[in-house]
Amino acid sequence: MNQDRIMVLLRRVVDGFKAFSLGQKIVVVAGVLVAGIGIWAYFTFFAATTNYSPLFTNLAAKDASAIVDELTTAGTPYELADSGTTVMVPTDQLYDLRLKMASAGLPSSEDTGYALLDQQGVTTSEFMQQVTYQRALEGELTKTIKSIDGVTAATVHLAIPTKDVFSDDSSKPTASVMVATSGGKKLSSDQVQTVVHLVASAVEGMDPDNVTVAGSDGTVLAAPGQGDSGSTSTRQQETAAYEQRLSSSLQSLLTQVVGPNHAVVKVTADLDFDTSETKSQTYTKSDAPALSESTTDETYTGTGAGAAGANGGVLGQTNGTTSGATGTGTTTDGNGTYSQQKAVRDNAVNSVIETRKNAPGQVRKLGVAVLIDENTAAGADLAQIRELAASAVSLNTTRGDTLAVNSMKFNTSTADAAQQELATQQADAGKAEQLTLIKQGAAALAVVVLLLVTWFASRRRRKRNRVLQAAEMQRLDEIKVELERTRAVALEAAEEKSRLESASELTAIGGGLSGDSDGGAQERKLKEIEALVDEQPDEVARLLRGWLATKGA
Repeated sequence: MNQDRIMVLLRRVVDGFKAFSLGQKIVVVAGVLVAGIGIWAYFTFFAATTNYSPLFTNLAAKDASAIVDELTTAGTPYELADSGTTVMVPTDQLYDLRLKMASAGLPSSEDTGYALLDQQGVTTSEFMQQVTYQRALEGELTKTIKSIDGVTAATVHLAIPTKDVFSDDSSKPTASVMVATSGGKKLSSDQVQTVVHLVASAVEGMDPDNVTVAGSDGTVLAAPGQGDSGSTSTRQQETAAYEQRLSSSLQSLLTQVVGPNHAVVKVTADLDFDTSETKSQTYTKSDAPALSESTTDETYTGTGAGAAGANGGVLGQTNGTTSGATGTGTTTDGNGTYSQQKAVRDNAVNSVIETRKNAPGQVRKLGVAVLIDENTAAGADLAQIRELAASAVSLNTTRGDTLAVNSMKFNTSTADAAQQELATQQADAGKAEQLTLIKQGAAALAVVVLLLVTWFASRRRRKRNRVLQAAEMQRLDEIKVELERTRAVALEAAEEKSRLESASELTAIGGGLSGDSDGGAQERKLKEIEALVDEQPDEVARLLRGWLATKGA
């Protein structure tokens, strides 16, 4: 049944194609050829292309060689990338190959980190235990740093001093980290600080200032003594970012005044990345009671001592006092009487100790240059622009900041050329877009024409089928009439046959010997006529119609 339907469908397609005109046949054949070529190209260049995915990345040379040998032995196709550190395999075999490599113990270099501690035996010395622990710690830090976005490889070296219980002086551990990035990218300042603090936090007693981070290109990203300010490149980046921020702020302000592309701003900043600490102590008077107080009284009485004292004795002119005078709590008289009082008070004093630590990045000096197009400077007040610029950048003349505002004629040849080139590119893009639209319209028109041609051909075929059906119906009617005539002629032939049979019987009854012989011949003829009527009724009917027509004429 299915084969019959397929044959009927093919027959209809062939009939429909035969009904097309020559132009329609050419269009259909061309469309089939284009579709065939497209399908062939797809399966040749796209479907037949094998997609590869990374099996392992950041491999050591030894592991990469071992994995390639395993793949070659198994007959598995592969590709190398990233200078041989990445092995690519077909995507549909990725997970199976990873399991096979794991069963083969590859990559072996992955057996690092704390897994090294599992390989220690009972007889391992203390020195080997310390070295193995240090290697394990380096491996774990390497894995952690490689998980940072942008880092493709990392190497960590630790210098952990041996602890001595009999020495008070112990040096702190240090670390050095080498990182490699992909695609020539550089680690940001935050990422560098992340590496520094990860390493410092993983090693006991390590100070972040004792961690050195370097890039694979030899650039020092962080080193001891740089503190939080980072490397030289980081300082330059922060300075450039600060200058760009001030320039953008001032540029946007001037754009509102003189319009776009009529003012240029250049800011040069000198930032202080040194860390400084200032301590100050001040004393203030306190109204609180004295903290401590002591009083001493001395009294002396004697006869004749006054004259001696007056003549230059011990208590005479040496203490500079005279009888009846008051000094520092000492009194004497002419009779040799002496008294002295002494009081000592310790008053409370308020003391304030202030410690200030200046963060790096303070502005030492700032230089600002503003250049305005001469064509627009005529309508602008340079004094006001100077005042606005000084306020926008927080100009401080006491620290040596400078501001220069001038007007000059701008050279717009480059801008004009760029504008012209941009206009040309836009025109070319417009033409290309128009050409694309024309192509799409032509393709759509071709499709519409093809659909119209197909519709007209189908309509013509249906009309032709209706005409053929009408002709076939007419032919069937004619055949029906012809059959009716044939049936009538056959009836007449049967009647004629009966009549001839009756006549032959009469002849046989009344005839003699000669008559018998004629009757036998006639009977044979009748049998031949009967056989002819049975075998070829159409021919007999046509012959009889011819006889009747001749008889009627």
